[in-house]
Amino acid sequence: MIKWAIIFFVISVIAGLLGFTGIAAGAAGIARVLFYIALAIFLIVLVFGVLLGVLVF
Repeated sequence: MIKWAIIFFVISVIAGLLGFTGIAAGAAGIARVLFYIALAIFLIVLVFGVLLGVLVF
């Protein structure tokens, strides 16, 4: 998911440099949403991993 966020970020930067502001804003919005989703999934997995690690030992 981080890979897609980086791809959309690169698209938004290139579109912004070329003057396509609408496309750049849309791609940046998609990249931001994908990044936050990936961050949330990472934090959930991290919390469950810590909790299961504490419960096992």
